[in-house]
Amino acid sequence: MRPDGVGGTRAAGRERGSRVDKDCGEWISTLFHKLRKRINADVQSLGLTGIQCRVIHYLLVHCAERPVYQRDVESMFGVSRSTVTGVLQQMERDGLIRRESVASDARLKSLIPTQRAIELDAQVGECLRRIDQSLTRGLTDAQLRAFEAAAAQMTANLDA
Repeated sequence: MRPDGVGGTRAAGRERGSRVDKDCGEWISTLFHKLRKRINADVQSLGLTGIQCRVIHYLLVHCAERPVYQRDVESMFGVSRSTVTGVLQQMERDGLIRRESVASDARLKSLIPTQRAIELDAQVGECLRRIDQSLTRGLTDAQLRAFEAAAAQMTANLDA
């Protein structure tokens, strides 16, 4: 039982003084949902979803360096194969990407951004920058570095 009489244990929340704060998972979940809602609202005028914006940006940055495959998107965004398949199929239907077979392995298809995706790049990049500025407003460089280190460690903890 928590000090306020509500069910739960210290594992479900951190006791600080006489109150119970959210645990890390709750904070991350809240932040994730607020961020997804903000991104989706901001890019709706472009006819995109937040994940489509992130995928477009990722493809445009990395396709110049090397071929990008579905598994790269799965790994980068930490989402399941079925989720990425659905996102990529919709992006293909919307004319944002095309898939190109790889000569060395017919099972592999590289993801190629279309001219439409390239034309949306500046707007997508500006939207992502604006949201990141809003998200990090009031944080010092030291706080941002500490957050990045903590998030990387939490990710590694969950991957272990």
